[in-house]
Amino acid sequence: MVKLKKRKLPEAEIPTSSMADISFLLLLFFLVSTVIDVDTGIGMVLPEFIPTEQQEFVPISKDRLAAVLINENGDVLLNNEVIAIPQISKTLKPRIESKIELPGNKKLVVSVKTDRKTNYNLYIQALDQIKQAYFEVRSEYAQTKYGKRFVDIDERSEEMKEIKEKIPITISIAEPEAIKK
Repeated sequence: MVKLKKRKLPEAEIPTSSMADISFLLLLFFLVSTVIDVDTGIGMVLPEFIPTEQQEFVPISKDRLAAVLINENGDVLLNNEVIAIPQISKTLKPRIESKIELPGNKKLVVSVKTDRKTNYNLYIQALDQIKQAYFEVRSEYAQTKYGKRFVDIDERSEEMKEIKEKIPITISIAEPEAIKK
């Protein structure tokens, strides 16, 4: 009888020599293809800095001023009357509309003032409501005057210039007052 020798099979191995290359390529792929969301902050045009001694203070009559105060307790006051944040837009809209036909320097100015400890979210909500009031008035004006929605009007057109001149967004953001101890 002939004895057959059992051949030992070599163990299966996974080639790992290119593993570093593959992981580097995957890392590079995900870095390139990932979209990073960047907060751009609040889109506002800030005035140029003018030293205090060169500033000219112009008094504003009470009928042209809407004073919004947000205190540290979360209370929102519009002209010293407590108001809910969703009501700001509805309350300001008629006042903005009443000033449309007045000359440029007679428009409504909305002054927003906060305490240093005011909740930032409340501040942003109030600011959004104020801007919404202006945008609604602009949209209604565009619809009645030109038969178009405000967003459908070309940014560089004469129509847009007239609307922005008739209904300028004039929001004054006052410096928060220091907390006295």
